[in-house]
Amino acid sequence: MTGRPMIELKHVDKSFGDKKVLRNVNLRVEDGETLALIGGSGSGKSTLLRLMIGLDRPTAGEIWIDDTEITQLDEEELDEVRLSMGMVFQYSALFDSMTVGDNVAFGLREHTDYPEEKIQEIVREKLSLVGLPDSEAMMPGELSGGMKKRVSLARALAFGPSIIFYDEPDSGLDPVMTRKIDDLIVSTQKKLGVTSIVVTHDMESACLVANRIAMLYEGEIIAMEKTEDFRRLKDPRVREFLGSFGID
Repeated sequence: MTGRPMIELKHVDKSFGDKKVLRNVNLRVEDGETLALIGGSGSGKSTLLRLMIGLDRPTAGEIWIDDTEITQLDEEELDEVRLSMGMVFQYSALFDSMTVGDNVAFGLREHTDYPEEKIQEIVREKLSLVGLPDSEAMMPGELSGGMKKRVSLARALAFGPSIIFYDEPDSGLDPVMTRKIDDLIVSTQKKLGVTSIVVTHDMESACLVANRIAMLYEGEIIAMEKTEDFRRLKDPRVREFLGSFGID
């Protein structure tokens, strides 16, 4: 980590009509850091993720991605910023009618003028990186849940992003595959030095993958600490959340 902020939110609010979903959120994620964002259902995690990707806009506040404040950008300008981001969706979001190789290549074909030979080279490289070499011709229907998550990560890595967002990457996986995906998140960060935000409800995963953990509660960040210190927090709302995972 360099100490340089890659993602920074300043006094961010988000309301839908009369319902205030996020309140005065301040968040700073350094270049090369992995931050786990935890919290119960309805705490605002998904809304916060959508704001950082630029799929929605805050009611108030600033959102900085690297050196760009994104809240006032038009869609074309946002698309340029998004090229520096990768997204691993909760349920992988692969195109069922496309091969694995075509899924990974999709964004490259849409947003670059790379020759097909270069695209295929990138596809092979990223699939190997996530432990799926020689899988280009497979169809999504032939893949296990864990393999689909790996393909989703390969697709997210295709542009060489500086930021990766993971939306509940362990959702729907058994404990063994969950740990494998956690290990993959860690190894990706170590190999590529990317900045990562992992939205998760799994406290064990958060502790395994993150440098720091932030907890959302009713739209507010109520705690943010280094991973090794988070379990020792005394806030009763944090203790209750940890207790649901059997953590005393």
